[in-house]
Amino acid sequence: MPGPRCGLLVRRVAGVVDESDGRGLVAKLGRRGLILHGATVPARPSASVLRPTPKGLFVIRILTVCTGNICRSPLAALLLAHRMADIGVEATSAGIRARGGDRMPVEAVELALAEGVPTDLPNAHAARYLTEALLQDPDLVLAMDRDHRRAIVELAPGKLRATFTIREFERLAAATSDDAIRAGATGDSPAERLRGALAVLAGQRGLVLPPADPADDDVVDPYGRSRETYARSGAQLTPGVAAVERVVRLAVG
Repeated sequence: MPGPRCGLLVRRVAGVVDESDGRGLVAKLGRRGLILHGATVPARPSASVLRPTPKGLFVIRILTVCTGNICRSPLAALLLAHRMADIGVEATSAGIRARGGDRMPVEAVELALAEGVPTDLPNAHAARYLTEALLQDPDLVLAMDRDHRRAIVELAPGKLRATFTIREFERLAAATSDDAIRAGATGDSPAERLRGALAVLAGQRGLVLPPADPADDDVVDPYGRSRETYARSGAQLTPGVAAVERVVRLAVG
């Protein structure tokens, strides 16, 4: 196991170590390693994947969802976790028609690596099927297209205001000032502050003009298609990742 962790509450349950600072789960370390993205990767994760923040350790949970959970949603989750590791963001993924255990295709892995994600993480990904249980804990749920968002809300209607397609999130965030996001981000915990910020964005629905083509709120599915389509899918997805990072960082302070 990695070196000492001062101030952490460690609980062992059924062979799994839950490391927490009293405000939420930070990571799960089993006997075989870190449980992340529905797969187990070697223990001693890279510092770019999981590291303490100057203010202590806490978690914002984000779930990304696509169809097969092998291209778009795992790529989004990997990028979110990589870009916000310093503030304790946990990003996982699932698919509405996923076959458990399927791996990311090489083209999707290459997109992740090009963004600086450590090699072991995309290679360790294993697809998992979206269930109602997986929707209970996330603070933010990001669908890759409108059909995915519809399926998510049907499973968990209570997540309506915390569920967006990632391109819809980008569009609404672009119309929302930093001051408005900060003003909505109230509460004692990072999760509560993010919930307030998301309510501000959800309140923009109906105020911000929708795209002329509704499909512009979707990320194209590249599975089984050309490398050019993978590149186009990635180019549609990454601005949404940047928008999520902006809102989360403003919310948690």
